[in-house]
Amino acid sequence: MSQSDHRSSAPRDVPPPRPVGGTEQEPVVGEVVGPGLGAAARALADAVAALLGRDAAPGPSATAGSAQDRGGAAAAGRVLSEVAGALAGAARSARNGEDRAAGAGRSQGGRSHGATAPGGLLGDLLDAAAPRLPIRDRARLRAAHPGATDEEIAEALVARAARLTGGVGAATGGLAAAQWFAPPTMLAVPLELGAQTALTAAVEVVLVGELHELAGRPAPGDARRRASAYLASWSTQRAVGAASSGGLFAMIGSAGAAALRRQLTRRLARSTTSLAPLLVGATLAARGNRKATVALADRVRADLRTPLPPPRS
Repeated sequence: MSQSDHRSSAPRDVPPPRPVGGTEQEPVVGEVVGPGLGAAARALADAVAALLGRDAAPGPSATAGSAQDRGGAAAAGRVLSEVAGALAGAARSARNGEDRAAGAGRSQGGRSHGATAPGGLLGDLLDAAAPRLPIRDRARLRAAHPGATDEEIAEALVARAARLTGGVGAATGGLAAAQWFAPPTMLAVPLELGAQTALTAAVEVVLVGELHELAGRPAPGDARRRASAYLASWSTQRAVGAASSGGLFAMIGSAGAAALRRQLTRRLARSTTSLAPLLVGATLAARGNRKATVALADRVRADLRTPLPPPRS
C-alpha cells in the first residue's frame, strides 16, 4: 500500500526487524558464536522478521480453517528452505569442529563424543538468534494497535503467532507431501523438520517477549540477558520470574540449557507429524503448531496476571 492510499483499515501488526533492546545495525554485545552458527542465527532472525512483516492485519481467530493455513504456508514456504540451508551449514560447521576435536582427542588417547545432538544444535541456534529477534516494547505495541485494550492486543499477538506457526507446519507438511513422489529428496526432510522447529520456536519466543512487554513485566538487563530470559520463559513454558520457571535468568547455566534442549527435542518429535502421507501431514502439523502456540500463550498470560513472588532473602 502506498503512502498516498488513505483507505481505512485495521492497523498492520508488523514490527520492523529490530532486536530486543537494540537496533538492527547494532552488534549483539557478548555474542561469541562460530561462523556457521552465526550465519544460521542471522538467517533465522531474518526469516522470523520476514514472516512477521508479511503477516496481514489481525483477522479471524487462530482456530480458523485450512484456507488460513494455506495463506500462512505460502509465506512460510519462502523462508523455510533458507532456514534449512542455514541449519545445514551450522550442522556442517559443528561436525567439522567435532571432527577436529575428535582427532586431537585420539592423538592424546581421548574419546570422541559423536555428532552434535539435534536438540543441542537447535538450542545453540536459538540462543544465538534470540537477541536479534524483533520483539517490540509496550509503547510500540500500543502504537501498532491504537485504541485497543491490553487484552485485545494480547489476543491479536496470540492470533498472529498461531497463524504463523500453523503456516510453518503446513509448509513443512506440503514439502514432505511433494517429496513422497520423489524419494531421493526425502534425505532433506530432517533438515526441514529442524527448520520448522527452529522457526516455530523463534516465533513463539517473540510472542513470549511481547506478552511480557505488554504486561509491563519486561525482563531486566541488556539485550542478551533479556533475550536469554525470554528464551528461558519459552523453555519452561512459564513467565519470567514465575515461581516454577526456574528463576529469572534460568538460561544462564547448565540447567537452563538442558531445559531448552528438552523442549526443542519434544517440539522436534512433534514435528514428525509433517511426514504423514500426502497433505494429511500439512493439516496435522498446522493444527498441532497452532494448538501448542495458543497453549504456551495461555500459560504465560496466566503467570503474568499473577504478582511476582517476593524476592528470596
